Amino acid sequence: MADENILIVDDDDNMLEVLRLRIAAEGYKVVTSINANDAISVAKNNMLDLALVDLRIAEENGIELMKNISRISPEIPVIILTAYGTIETAVEAMKQGAYGYLVKPFDHRELILQIKNGLEKSSLSREVRRLKALIGERYGFKNIIGKSKKMQEVMEQVSRAAETDSNVCIYGESGTGKELVAKSLHLLSSRKNNSFVAINCAAIPEGILEGELFGYERGAFTGAIKNKKGFFAQANGGTIFLDEISEMSELMQAKLLRVLQEKHFYPLGAEKLMKSDARILTATNKDLKNEVKKGSFRKDLFYRIHVIPIYLPSLRERKEDIPLLADHFIKKFSKEMNKNIKGISTDSLQKLLSYSWPGNVRELENAIEYAVAMTAKDVISDELLLQTNKTIEDDRIKPMKKAKNDFEKNYIYKLMSLTEGNVSTAARLAERYRSDIYDLLKKHSLQPSDFKRNNLTV
Repeated sequence: MADENILIVDDDDNMLEVLRLRIAAEGYKVVTSINANDAISVAKNNMLDLALVDLRIAEENGIELMKNISRISPEIPVIILTAYGTIETAVEAMKQGAYGYLVKPFDHRELILQIKNGLEKSSLSREVRRLKALIGERYGFKNIIGKSKKMQEVMEQVSRAAETDSNVCIYGESGTGKELVAKSLHLLSSRKNNSFVAINCAAIPEGILEGELFGYERGAFTGAIKNKKGFFAQANGGTIFLDEISEMSELMQAKLLRVLQEKHFYPLGAEKLMKSDARILTATNKDLKNEVKKGSFRKDLFYRIHVIPIYLPSLRERKEDIPLLADHFIKKFSKEMNKNIKGISTDSLQKLLSYSWPGNVRELENAIEYAVAMTAKDVISDELLLQTNKTIEDDRIKPMKKAKNDFEKNYIYKLMSLTEGNVSTAARLAERYRSDIYDLLKKHSLQPSDFKRNNLTV
């Protein structure tokens, strides 16, 4: 039994009812409209798979309505219905983008055949778009960017975890790239050809989160005017990513735990169980172990989702990646804004390396986007960077040993980044022997190659 949604638009009530009955008899879900305004409203508020549009409807030409529907959903095939069966009419409709046309009175078998063929085209178009999006995520964003030791360790963990079907919990501050890691886990897994569904648990009000996750039947509550497929159903066979899992209420934690344990759930208002075959990826900027100790997160749920933990370092902990990230974002935004920005000045790079980056990679991306947008030159100068931010130094007194260690680490980062890994140049700038530079690099687990931009990969 088919379950595709088909819109029929005709201002003849009798014809509308005949079409509705014939098409519904084939198992399709049918929505009808008697005028253009109503049809546009339906197209905006429903997921449609195909439309049948009469060429002559009150107050508007059917071809114009077809164009308006296509602007809302470009992939919907539109079949034009006409009682004016001239070749010119048919040719004009096809030229303007119609999938096909039917001349009234039409043969029932021809009607159903055109609908089936149109739906096959619709399904294929959606699949092509999904694959393009998947390829774009994999190759367009270059996945995880970083050559630092910490990011190499993260990528190694991601690679190993992707080979399993175990639940993964991703820890990291805001802006460190938790969703990017989740997408990479999905794309590297055996589930890559199925859906990746991401939900921010903190962004959805508690009162509607259950319905969004598990779906609902029409009439399940006030305002439920149609059936809704929940995120778990959408992710069936694929991956569901629950960001900011620590913000989920205690009641929702209990319901999520039950789904993880029993592998099935009831949509709100439904009597039929739905199976759940989705890999669970979660993320948080909090320490869930501490949340469990405080009683704000269920211990049993913690052990369900915390099978493979992955910890993302802050940008402060991987400053050697800043030149690479900055270069990536400059290229990205230069292309988007049609500008020819060659890079950033030495002072600009030093400014980026000195900043504490509380917003991490997302903040760096925003800073570069602003600078690319506002510069009138082909090299970004330091006055365009971090205009609304000031480097926040920690005023607390540190032990001398730690303060010295932090200074050395920050110094060698800046020095090697500015010289792009050239130890001889770094030694001259620092007025030290090359052996002193090598000693500092070794002490802080760094390699000159970490800073050679031409050797960095993404």
